Order: sequence, then C-alpha cells, then structure tokens
Amino acid sequence: MTVHHSVSQQRALSSSSAADERLATSAGRKDFWRATLSCWLGTAMEYADFALYGLAAGIIFGDVFFPEASPTMALLSSFATWSVGFIARPIGALLFGWIGDRKGRKVVMITTIILMGASTTLIGFIPSYASIGLWAPACLVLLRFTQGLGAGAELSGGTVMLGEYAPVERRGLVSSVIALGSNSGTLIASLVWLAVVQMDQQSLLAWGWRIPFLSSVLIALVALWLRRHLRETPVFERQQAELNAQRHAQLASPLPADTRSFWQRSRAFWTMVGLRIGENGPSYLAQGFIVGYVAKVLMVDKSVPTTAVFIASLLGFLIIPFAGWLSDRFGRRITYRGFCLLLMFYAWPAFHLLDSREPAVVIPVMVVGMALASLGIFGVQAAWGVEMFGVKHRYTKMAVAKELGSILSGGTAPLVAAALLSFTGHWWAIAVYFTAMATIGFLTTFVAPETRGRDLNLPDDAI
Repeated sequence: MTVHHSVSQQRALSSSSAADERLATSAGRKDFWRATLSCWLGTAMEYADFALYGLAAGIIFGDVFFPEASPTMALLSSFATWSVGFIARPIGALLFGWIGDRKGRKVVMITTIILMGASTTLIGFIPSYASIGLWAPACLVLLRFTQGLGAGAELSGGTVMLGEYAPVERRGLVSSVIALGSNSGTLIASLVWLAVVQMDQQSLLAWGWRIPFLSSVLIALVALWLRRHLRETPVFERQQAELNAQRHAQLASPLPADTRSFWQRSRAFWTMVGLRIGENGPSYLAQGFIVGYVAKVLMVDKSVPTTAVFIASLLGFLIIPFAGWLSDRFGRRITYRGFCLLLMFYAWPAFHLLDSREPAVVIPVMVVGMALASLGIFGVQAAWGVEMFGVKHRYTKMAVAKELGSILSGGTAPLVAAALLSFTGHWWAIAVYFTAMATIGFLTTFVAPETRGRDLNLPDDAI
C-alpha cells in the first residue's frame, strides 16, 4: 500500500497542475470562465431559494400556511418546514456525489439546477391554508424536500468544479466565487422581498409573496443553458484516464488491500463536518432565525431585517473575495479560525442590542452577523473543503460531510432557536447555542490540516 501511494503521489506532484495546463490555452480559459459563471449562477439559485424561504418563513409563511397558530408557534412551524429541506440534502449529496465521482461533475450540475428550479417555482403556486387546508403545508413540505435534494449536491458540486478549474496559487480567491454566488442569491432574494413587503398586507398575503419564488425560474434557465455547454474539469478528466490505466495494470499485478483504520480513512470527513457546523449554524441563525425574531417577536417593521440582509449582501462582494485572498496569503486554517473566534463573541452583545428595537442599531447588528458567518467564513471554506479530500471520492465525501454538518447545525438551527425562545422566553439560551456552534468550528481548526496549494490530483485525503 505504501509503495502504491508513493508512486501515485510522485506522479501527481511531478506533473504540473491540470488546471494550469488547460488555462494556458484559449479554449481552456473560455471553459474556465463558463464554469465560473455557471457555478456562480447555480449557487445563486440555491441560496436565493433558501434566502427567499428564510425571509418568507420569518415574515409571511406563518400567516399563509399556519394562520391559526400564535406568533411564536407560527414561527416555529414555518422553520420546521425549513428543516425538511436539510433532511433531504444529505440524501441528495450521497446520491449525486456518487454519480459525480463516477460519471462526471457536469451531469450532476445539470440535474441539480433542474430539480431546484422546478421545486422553487412550484412553491409559488401552492394554494393558501384558507383554500385547501392542511394540504397547503403538506405541499410546502414536499417541495422543500425536493428542493433540498438538489441543493444537497449543488453547493459541493460547484465548489469542486471551481476548485478543480482554478490555478493553484489563486484557488482560495477563485473558489470564493461559490460564496459570491450564495451572496448574490441572498441579495436577489432581499431585493425582491424589499419590493414585495411594500405591498399592503392583503395583497402580500393573497399573491405578492409568490412573486419571488416564481421569478427564480429565470436564474435556473440561464444556469441550465450554460451548463449544457460546459466541459468536464481537467482534474476529473485526468482521474478518469488514470483509472483506466490502473484497471489494466491491476489485471497483471493486483494492488494490496487498504489496511488503514476507519478513522484514518474518515478523519478528513469528520473534520469537514466540524468545520461546517462552525459556519452553517451561525450562518442560518444570522440570516434566518434573527430575521423572524426581529420581525415577529420584537415586532420591528418588516422592512428593517430585509434592509439588513440587502446591505450585508452588497458588502459581501467585498468581504468574500477578501476572505478568499486572505486564505491564499496566510493559509486556510488561521483565517477560518479567526472568523470562528469572532463569531464566538458576537451573539451576546448582538441580542442585547437587538432588544433596543431601533432600526439604526438593529440593521448594523444583523449586517455584522451575516458578514462574519454567512460571508467571510464561507469564503474560506470553499477551497479548504476541496483540498481536504482526495480525487477518487472528493465529490461524495465533501458533499455528504457538508450536508451532515448542515443537518447538525444550519438545517435545525432556526427550529432549535425558536424552540429555545418558546421554552425560556429569553434570548440568552439562543446566544449560548450560537456560541457553542461557533466554538465547535474553532476547535476543529486545531485538528484540521493546512492544505493551501495542495495538488488536487492526489488520490488520498489530506489527513
């Protein structure tokens, strides 16, 4: 086993980066820009979906789908349906990740954009509770599930594709485009909602809330058109060529069995789960739960949290690439650790200041939270996740690790926070919960490897 790994590593290290080789040609540069735009749009679509739902759950879904519940219980019910999408995400990650590692990144990227686009658009057609009763929230749950199924592979697929296309020395910066896509989706969602919430309450409840969901089909169609003309990544093409060569070689001389322990084979996976918890939990509390908390519990005007999301999204176009550049300059681990540390101390003063209910205070507090959790730390995670896994199972391991981390944090965070608020009646329990998840991410950085500049053709994980 040792001899085989040594030969594989020497072959990978002695060759120049496949991405750098392709970028040296005009056709390669065209492929790179097409892949970049395609991944940006796909992630924008995914996060527009989830930002739309997060804003809708906090602002309107309680009235549309759960009109008979109290404000706190309506918020709890809305975020319960939110969590359904996250239950589906690891299933989609496992299924589409397996396909992506064997059949290619392109076929999965086309499938996921169709699945997400159709699900989000159909949410805009669901009749209200007043029209069809319990069938309304039932349809919402079903579409949230199918939406999550596609989203479970979309984010990781785009991250893998960009990472495998990017030049080594700028991988952190280029991979942060995935986070820019998420930021763009959040910006689009907040812009549309900022316009929609200006309607009178009757129009908003009757049909206005449907506009953001129906309009998302436009992004899906553009992304689908780009992906149909996309070429496979240079790393995947090289991996396929090497696999074919290995199959012929193994017929003559079979390789010895892998004698490493389960922990040795899965350590990178669980490290990614820990890093994901430190990012995803605080992220969805910052851009999901706090929106509903401010609008429904503190009874601040609905335009205030929407404005905060909009401003944070604008700032994200500076914060995200800066975070990616920092990780290229100083390393993935130290940059990620710094963001986690800031998040550990954010929640306590944040919730105390939100209680003021003053828009001039509430908006900056929400912006800072999103800047740290939803923008900066996410901009570092993209390249780090791609580099942490070997080429053989990169898509599957990364996708499943991220989605498992999402279930343990972001997918259930708004629901848990709403339950804690209902049980305690005070924000301190939510602040403890927020800090605990950020702490998990912080501690994980001490066992995670520094992967900046790693050759993505290597077959084994970085750990």
